[in-house]
Amino acid sequence: MSRIVILGAAESGVGAAVLAQQKGFDVFVSDAGTIKAEYKAQLDRRGIAWEEGGHTPDLVLTADEAVKSPGIPETAPMVVALRGKGVPVISEIEFAGRYTDARMICITGSNGKTTTTSLIYHLCRKAGLDVGLAGNIGSSLALQVAESPHANYVIELSSFQLDDMYDFRANVAVLLNITPDHLDRYDFKMQNYVDAKMRILRNQTSDDAFIYWAGDEHIGRELAKYDVVSRVLPFADAPEPGAVAYADSGRFVLEQPAPFAMPQAELSLPGLHNLRNSLAAALAVKALGLPDDVVRQGLSDFPGVEHRLERVAAVDGVVYVNDSKATNVDACRWALESMTTPVVLILGGKDKGNDYNEIRALVGQKCRALVYLGADNRKLHDFFDSLGLPVADTHSMADCVAACRRLAHKGDTVLLSPCCASFDLFRNMEDRGCQFKSLVRDMLPHD
Repeated sequence: MSRIVILGAAESGVGAAVLAQQKGFDVFVSDAGTIKAEYKAQLDRRGIAWEEGGHTPDLVLTADEAVKSPGIPETAPMVVALRGKGVPVISEIEFAGRYTDARMICITGSNGKTTTTSLIYHLCRKAGLDVGLAGNIGSSLALQVAESPHANYVIELSSFQLDDMYDFRANVAVLLNITPDHLDRYDFKMQNYVDAKMRILRNQTSDDAFIYWAGDEHIGRELAKYDVVSRVLPFADAPEPGAVAYADSGRFVLEQPAPFAMPQAELSLPGLHNLRNSLAAALAVKALGLPDDVVRQGLSDFPGVEHRLERVAAVDGVVYVNDSKATNVDACRWALESMTTPVVLILGGKDKGNDYNEIRALVGQKCRALVYLGADNRKLHDFFDSLGLPVADTHSMADCVAACRRLAHKGDTVLLSPCCASFDLFRNMEDRGCQFKSLVRDMLPHD
């Protein structure tokens, strides 16, 4: 019996453990931190051995193969030790892909992944497809393959997941954009990050489709390095040579893989960045053969994604917007560009090698004040204090929201669009956004 070790016991790790046990592996789960009670219960219920609070070398290094949580870096000592012994280290997505012949619709990019993934899933469900939602959102792909298999999966993929995928194949691959993000995980070298994103092309065949934004500064150049055999479907903001989907004079247009058009005003998601997300989603589902009426209706009634430019409430004439998913500079830029009132901007968290020069001028134009929210805000002070805007330095969400209320004027927007990961003060991006929403709603008058 082959021994498989799972590093990390959250959603993906526990799902991989369940699938591995089902397929007859000797399974052991090891987490350097504390495992949540719900995941311990899942493992215990199935009799899967686990440890927390550290990795025991004698139990981990005996693996024939290891499945690594995407949050664990390559530099982690146990990952280094496993690779040093020649033990293959793969992702949960790679592992799950071995045990299903389902059609895989995979979405990656620095920004827009969750919105586009959710929109494609929404469209597939509306069309009545047997479809699961997996990857960075939804349930573990491995757990679904083990216990509730589907004929199709819509999967949001991070660069970390792509790093550890080798034989997995995306039948429809969507690459939205590549802008600086997670550079701390890539030796602060942009090319390393670009290479990770381009891995979504691996193993595609002539039966598959590759969808990308033609305006990206990296993707077109990188494609010349690859022997791409899949059907290439570029989209653009406006008609341009080579683009098969675009907006034109108020119309939303697809030329391929099947002709489709609708008024742009009927799209449920506003803004240029969401136009791109909608074009990518429409191309993906038309490549699957979804009918026009379903696509048109789904693009019109999609409700949007939590933590992405989510209007929370208006308090004392100030609108509070939760954009906690903006974990890089480019995402914050899109959020700021969509604002039409003076902004009190909340920035900060775990810096990933950010270059804030991309938004410095925009911050100066759009913002009334800045509220820094992080364990260490020195880099933000260095970049933005010279703009002369009022600044508040905070280290908890309660202090942050109080500072925003103090600095905002009637008619302003308070925007949580932090540019950074959340792990210095919060469990994750969702925790950050939920704390913000809860505190904002607490300010509303109560009967």
